[in-house]
Amino acid sequence: MLRTYPNLTYTLLMLLLATSAMLVFRKKGFADGTVRHPNVIYILADDLGYGDLSCLNPQSQIKTPNLDRLAGQGMVFTDAHSGSAVCTPTRYGILTGRYAFRSRLKKGVLGGYSPMLIERERFTVADLMKKAGYRTGVIGKWHLGLDWVKTDPTKTTDPTVYDDWTSTENLSIAKGTTGGPNDLGFDYSYVIPASLDIAPYIYVRNGKPADNAIVDIPGQKEPRGVFWRDGKGSASFRIPGTLDVFGQEARQFIIDAGKNKSKPFFLYLPLSAPHTPWVPSEKYKNTSNAGLYGDFVQHTDAVVGQLMHTLDSLGLADNTLVIFTSDNGADWKPGDKQAFPAHDANYIFKGEKSDIWEGGHHVPFIARWPAGIEKGTQTAQTICLADLMATLAAITGQKLDRNAGQDSFSFASLFRAPDEAKPVRPSIIHHSVEGMFAIRKGKWKFIDGKGSGGWSSKGAPTDPAGQLYDLESDPRETVNLYEKQPELVKELKALLEKQKAQGYTRAL
Repeated sequence: MLRTYPNLTYTLLMLLLATSAMLVFRKKGFADGTVRHPNVIYILADDLGYGDLSCLNPQSQIKTPNLDRLAGQGMVFTDAHSGSAVCTPTRYGILTGRYAFRSRLKKGVLGGYSPMLIERERFTVADLMKKAGYRTGVIGKWHLGLDWVKTDPTKTTDPTVYDDWTSTENLSIAKGTTGGPNDLGFDYSYVIPASLDIAPYIYVRNGKPADNAIVDIPGQKEPRGVFWRDGKGSASFRIPGTLDVFGQEARQFIIDAGKNKSKPFFLYLPLSAPHTPWVPSEKYKNTSNAGLYGDFVQHTDAVVGQLMHTLDSLGLADNTLVIFTSDNGADWKPGDKQAFPAHDANYIFKGEKSDIWEGGHHVPFIARWPAGIEKGTQTAQTICLADLMATLAAITGQKLDRNAGQDSFSFASLFRAPDEAKPVRPSIIHHSVEGMFAIRKGKWKFIDGKGSGGWSSKGAPTDPAGQLYDLESDPRETVNLYEKQPELVKELKALLEKQKAQGYTRAL
């Protein structure tokens, strides 16, 4: 950890560090040139709660030995937040460094036939890494829209029609896409269009279907958690086993990319689990104390473990930054809690996926990079998943243009100084599935509305018009101070409206 010494040598060292962001992360020899840009693997679980990991929640009824090991070998961020309480907007923020409410998506999520949400001209994390000389890839659940081939290219259709999850008018999924990840900076892509319970059920490799024999796939509604919708899909597609397919594809990407020692790689790995349908393989069924959901989390943990083993076997682990997090809180409902009372998927936090309350967006976040992060460390600094762009820009020594990463703040300094007192971001905006806003500044969280803004609660007619919580003394959000702190409410609401209107939050 760097310390402050009032002497000339230290001053010169700081000037040297400022000339290259990478020097901050070298463990040895600032001048020997032996440490190159790290490989980066960004693993995004789907609907995984903070309380699911046994390293974060000692009372978890789920075993996560591989993620526990990852945490022990790296840094745990205890106050990390997804950009939204649901998946599509969070994914937009991860790849663009921009809050998704600034896009066309003001609430909810996209469907499997929705057109691209990320604008083609928008600078992405993949673009950033390509500029730094990286090979870039995405493997997993995309859920950011694909521009499917039109049956009749001359026919115009309002693109928002396809956001209803079922419309296939004038689309030919058998012919693939005309726009997707490969148009947004990714050299390689192998994705499913949306969540594993949303049609079409098809693997798309670099814009082409892995199997273009399209059939009707019947849905399933029971039991709880084992759910998917009716829809089209590839004849060879199997909903159970998708998680392992992504794990295998990711390992092969690492193997292939690792052969080029002079070119680092960036792999964005948005897994399809443990989102519904809960379909763990037979090996993991009945292995947890949290039902099928817990079994699927344990299966997810095992896939992460296999990736770590691949890095070790190839000698890539030391200079690979692995980040593991989740796109929002767990979809852990009151009925699940009744069935498994000992397990709190969202830990002590109020609410669940979709909610503006902490349970909707307070997520696990682990970063391991042996060459750049001291093992066994943690930080309580507030970060957002949209901060990936600015962080990787700092690590690769790049400066973001004013039109890129408008809501992204670098937390790279925390890798070497986890106890840094100055906040890496002055505030953070939260957003619910129904479009309700909240803003966090320091210990204070202001919610601009009643209830959860999601599936948990609509609030009562007698509730105050908004909510204010002191998360330092009340992390469970039990005492609403809205009516007792009117001046603070006014200040935070004004800040929220300013940041929404001006189109950015970081200094441009």
